[in-house]
Amino acid sequence: MKASDTVALRAARPVPLTRMGFGGAPLGNLYRRISEDDAQGALQAAWAAGIRYFDTAPQYGLGRSEQRFGTALRNWDRRALTLSTKIGRLLLDCAPHEVTPEAFVDVPQKRIVFDYSYDGVMRSHEASLQRLGVDAVDILLVHDVDTFSQGSREAADARVRELFDDGGYRALTELRDAGVIRAIGAGVNEWQVCERLLGLGDFDCFLLAGRYTLLEQEALESFLPLCGQRDVGIILGGPYNSGILATGAVDGARYNYAPAPPEIMERVRRIEAVCAAHGVRLIEAALQFVMGHPAVRTVIPGAVSAAEVEANVQIFSRPLPAALWSDLKGAGLLRGDAPVPEGH
Repeated sequence: MKASDTVALRAARPVPLTRMGFGGAPLGNLYRRISEDDAQGALQAAWAAGIRYFDTAPQYGLGRSEQRFGTALRNWDRRALTLSTKIGRLLLDCAPHEVTPEAFVDVPQKRIVFDYSYDGVMRSHEASLQRLGVDAVDILLVHDVDTFSQGSREAADARVRELFDDGGYRALTELRDAGVIRAIGAGVNEWQVCERLLGLGDFDCFLLAGRYTLLEQEALESFLPLCGQRDVGIILGGPYNSGILATGAVDGARYNYAPAPPEIMERVRRIEAVCAAHGVRLIEAALQFVMGHPAVRTVIPGAVSAAEVEANVQIFSRPLPAALWSDLKGAGLLRGDAPVPEGH
């Protein structure tokens, strides 16, 4: 499989996606400052590799990621790519002590206000267009209406109610029905809220971060089968579970945006051992595993330099032995019902 291979996302007007996309969170200076040269180098390397799906969000560096995308977009044929961003966070000017950077560093002087209302969606959409320097995006995603991001199940439920009761969902469908955007969905860290949203509205796709990986396959219980039944596409973010499936079980390894707990470290060591027996790197198995599920249309690993993009492309395309997956299942490290990529 090549990064530049394309599939279609079901929507009123089908949306083309390359099998590998580009996730824009790291270019918002996630955890550390990324130079402008490295950021633009990463984006240009993705374009040169044939990647034509790019995802970003206002949250990523309080607009910095979208602005960096905008710089690159000026050099590309906008009609040749698919672009997604997100709604739910408004970025407001503020005093220095009010800046809310979350996990990002060296950010503009802005504070985040969550807003999933009709007005909030429209304001967020327009502000993103300005930062990106484009007339339209293709996919608009509801961002972070999950327990992980909101702090509790009650708070997440309140955001979902706000989305539907205060007109946010209506704004999304109006934009889609008018042809302003081509598809709507949600970008979240939990599959359970995606399943709930599917019961409440007509969504074309979900960007699921870190919840269907070489470490986690609980989404196979009900959510991914439902996506298959309704032809809802999954954009797979966080294929490395925010780090550990790329670095391995090393000191300081991150899992789900935090230091990896001992039980995760041990499980990753066991997975690494099976991979090593087949001459496969853990990062190769992690990036390719997710593409075995038919609902997963694209995977969007992040990168902070041209070298990282080029490495991701090579990792994605290297043939892996079918016996790797069967041995992982035999060792109880992969669910027996997990679809796997075609063997070589």
